[in-house]
Parts: sequence; structure tokens; C-alpha cells
Amino acid sequence: MKDLEIAGIRLKEGNLSFVVVKDGKIIFETKSSGLRSFLQAIELLNKELAESSVADKIMGRAAALLSVYSRVSAVFAVTISKEGINVLEENNIPYQFERRVPNILNSKRDDMCPFEKLTITTTNPAEAYLKLKSLIKT
Repeated sequence: MKDLEIAGIRLKEGNLSFVVVKDGKIIFETKSSGLRSFLQAIELLNKELAESSVADKIMGRAAALLSVYSRVSAVFAVTISKEGINVLEENNIPYQFERRVPNILNSKRDDMCPFEKLTITTTNPAEAYLKLKSLIKT
């Protein structure tokens, strides 16, 4: 079974929000929602994230930029935004998803997610990582 397939199955069957698989092994998983999970994985795993497969419940532009920054090899998302797809495609990261949405919304669902707004003009993954890290305490 491929890493991406393992990550996607584990995400859904474990009712998780974020899973990282590398070389057939789950190296990170959490039920914590939001970008904090991805930032924690970056802090804990650092370069080990490179060439891994990530499964995330929600993949917007911000999470896609973190995927590029981490040099992941593939992404699975339950829900992905148009901007998330654009970032992944521009950086040649293969992806699979269950549902595509125009935008990722905030928790009240009355506006765009603040992390999406923060990264909307950012194309540099390292810059996006620093912006998100300064905003979200891991």
C-alpha cells in the first residue's frame, strides 16, 4: 500500500485531522484541528517530513504552502480549496481529494479563513511558514 493511501485511510478510519506517512509507517497523527497540527509536525519532524505523504481534513492555500515548505511528496484532503489546488499544482505535488470548495471559511463560516487571508498574497513557502508560525503558537 502506498503512503498516501495509508495516510488517507488512517485519517478517515481514525477520525483524525492530520496524518503523515513515510516509507509505509505513520510518523505523525493527531485529532487536533487547524493548521496547528501541520506546524507541530514541522517542529517535531523537521526534515523527516520531506518525501512523506500527508492527509489533512482541510487543505487550503496555507496548508498547501506548508506542504511545499515541508517538501512532502503527496497530499490527500477530505476538503480542498481552489487555491490549495493551485499551490500544489504549481509545485508539482500530486494530490487527491474528496470535496473541492471555492474557499476555506472561518469557524463561523461567514468569511474566509484568517490563515487563507494571511497567505493569499504569499507565494514563498518559507515566508508563509514564518507568518503562520508567528500567528499560531504550537
